Formats: sequence, structure tokens, C-alpha cells
Amino acid sequence: AASFASLSATAADLPGKHPAYLHALTDLRAARWNLEHRAGDAAVSSNEDVAVTEIDKAIGEAKRAAADDGKNIDDHPGEDAALDRPGRLHHAMELLHKAHDDVHREEDNPETRELRNRIDRHIDTAMEATKRAIHDIEQGR
Repeated sequence: AASFASLSATAADLPGKHPAYLHALTDLRAARWNLEHRAGDAAVSSNEDVAVTEIDKAIGEAKRAAADDGKNIDDHPGEDAALDRPGRLHHAMELLHKAHDDVHREEDNPETRELRNRIDRHIDTAMEATKRAIHDIEQGR
């Protein structure tokens, strides 16, 4: 029984068909933090609220996908993005792009493919809202 338990624990740590979900989760969490901790006006904040809502949905789906793939969702690898541009919105956008790249990989399992597509749509919507927030700031709105 002890051998089986240790074998099961080891198998859960092995990379599955889609090991990048954990990296996507880290980047999504960091993007969410950047959006929530930026002072701004109401117009920008409403776009940030949309982005945060979509990120929350993507996080929920990515957790399920990672768990389905046998990943430990409590494992938090470092974020993939480096802060190239000033400001939390730009950093959030960079993190969302990284999460999109992590999630958007070939998927053989049709059930997992649909889950991946839902995550992808939430991330895309969050990126659009973040892009609108950045545009509003650049236009002085």
C-alpha cells in the first residue's frame, strides 16, 4: 500500500499532456493582482472589473484543466512575464499574453480541448478589457 501511495504521488507530479496550465494559473493570478492594485478613474476601473471577472473565470477553468491533467494546483511556479513596460496595466497585459500562450497549445483530448477553448475565450476577453483600459489612460479619459 505504501508503494502504491508513493507511486500515485509521484505520478501526479509528472508532466501530463498539458503541463503549462500551472504556469498559466500563475500568470493569471499575477495579472489579476496587477489589475486590482492600480489606482484609476471610474472609466478605467470598469474595464479592469471586466478583465478581473474574466480572469477569475479563466482561473477556475484552468484549475479544473490542471487537476484533470493530474497537476498539483497548489504548485505555484514563478510568473513567465518580466516587467518590460512601466505600469500595472501593461504588466497585466503581458501576463495575460503569457497565460494565453501557455494555454493555447495543441490538445488531443476533445473534452480538454473544449475546456482549453473556454479558458482561451476568457483570457481573450480579459485582454480586450485591459487593452481598453490602457487606451482610456493613453487618451486621458
